[in-house]
Amino acid sequence: MPSHAGPAEGPRTTAPPTHGALHHVELWVPDLGRAVASLGWLLEELGHEPYQSWGAGRSWRLGPTYLVVEESPALTADRHDRRRPGLNHLAFHVEDTATVEKLTADAAAHGWHLLFPEKHPYAGGERHYAAYLENDDGFEVELVAIPHPDRT
Repeated sequence: MPSHAGPAEGPRTTAPPTHGALHHVELWVPDLGRAVASLGWLLEELGHEPYQSWGAGRSWRLGPTYLVVEESPALTADRHDRRRPGLNHLAFHVEDTATVEKLTADAAAHGWHLLFPEKHPYAGGERHYAAYLENDDGFEVELVAIPHPDRT
């Protein structure tokens, strides 16, 4: 199993992590190519940078936190079920409502489909502007617009 310690640390370009902050999330995926096409595309659109790459996995980093996707030979299923115990979804802050809509529109070309389309963009409540997307492997992401009180 590869180490996820990352490459040798050079000069830091971000502040050191805060005690208790998330270090990394590792998602086991049934098909690395599909994961790179869907999750990798989304992460890069959100500002994450490619971080690590090996035969069975990839990672993307934003600040001190990174997300790993790995096609492990130890998988016991070929699809993620967010309704089972474990990870339900990942939620990301998004710059504004226009960016949520652009990402939602572009997502279909990268293996994502909109969940709860009849309630979009307020499926999470009338004051929670977000898109809920699911990819072909059953992973869900929530793209949450950062509220800007100075905007209507």
